[in-house]
Amino acid sequence: MAVSTRYPVMVIGGAEDKVNKRDILSTFFAGSLAQKAVIGVIPCASREPLIVGDRYFQIFQEMGASHVQILDIRHPQESNDARWLEVLDHCTGVFVTGGDQLRLCDLIGGSLLIQRLKDRVNRGEMVLAGTSAGAAMMGEKMIAGGSSGEPPNRALVDLTDGLGILPELLVDQHFHNRNRMARLMSAIAAHPDKLGIGIDEDTCVATLGDGTFQVLGQGTVTVIDPGELTHSNHAQISDTAPLSLHNLRVHVLSRGDRYDYQDRQIRSTSTISDS
Repeated sequence: MAVSTRYPVMVIGGAEDKVNKRDILSTFFAGSLAQKAVIGVIPCASREPLIVGDRYFQIFQEMGASHVQILDIRHPQESNDARWLEVLDHCTGVFVTGGDQLRLCDLIGGSLLIQRLKDRVNRGEMVLAGTSAGAAMMGEKMIAGGSSGEPPNRALVDLTDGLGILPELLVDQHFHNRNRMARLMSAIAAHPDKLGIGIDEDTCVATLGDGTFQVLGQGTVTVIDPGELTHSNHAQISDTAPLSLHNLRVHVLSRGDRYDYQDRQIRSTSTISDS
């Protein structure tokens, strides 16, 4: 059963349950005002936006949303169109689907749409959720691609600018499912001012609007904190040489755990409640 807590930003590791209990999607729906919800779906990370968008359209319609609108943006200039800004102004929740995070940022990055979205989230006027590519975009810096199955190294990860919705975080998704620990460590070595967040599938980092997040879903969230890093050879080695990183702090959080991503402290390990 989904909790009744409202989470302003929900960062989902991908492959969230869309068929059975739909815990994460139901929590987003409840935070978007449930049967009064006006939900916008942004599927432009996908190369099949109509198919992906329709899937979420059907899910939120089945849940009983008042209105569901697909923001079918195909070209970057469309992100400044008055028609999409007007749609956004009426949304109580916006869901950003998976696909290619580079494509997503190319289409909506730096636009009036993304600025309006940030403003409305910051004012507490709507809930934002992103899954997979929609999760990767959340930080100021973004993992655009990379590999797995190797020791941490500079060539293991491709980095670019994200959309800065949660600028402190550097997010990797499908995390343990695709063996991405070394990739996230490599990303954090390049940007040690950020906090690494690795989110498993069907798992969510759900922010509470006070600098903390709670873990929802069936997997884990791995936090890589370089705040006390004492040594890194990132600047001295070749792209394929193994990285040396001393004194990283690593937390593995599961359902109900609460973490302060601004002060970088565990706040609670209590189970999820409706309070």
